[in-house]
Amino acid sequence: MALPLGAGLAVIGGRVTCPRAHKLVDRLKHRAYVARMAEEFIADETIDALGLLCPLPVLRARKRLAAMATGQVLHIAADDPMAAIDMPHFCKEAGHTLLHVALPDFYIKRG
Repeated sequence: MALPLGAGLAVIGGRVTCPRAHKLVDRLKHRAYVARMAEEFIADETIDALGLLCPLPVLRARKRLAAMATGQVLHIAADDPMAAIDMPHFCKEAGHTLLHVALPDFYIKRG
């Protein structure tokens, strides 16, 4: 049972906790994880497709990947909600590998 103490504090199981602080810590841990994962993928080329709508991010990725050598990594930043659906589908159909997704960032290895 939680007893509110005001200012976002509560007593849960005999301990004073702050649910907002836990959410903040979880967000910071997630950001650190995303940053660590992004560092593992060194992109050979980068595309800024922020603000572009479907199908432009995929078309730009396809054009750039066609000019890259097999095994090279493309980083594309696309904030279009459809990119989360289109990019994996495009990679599967074209034979590329989607290495990592942390919206809005996609890391694609040319197949």
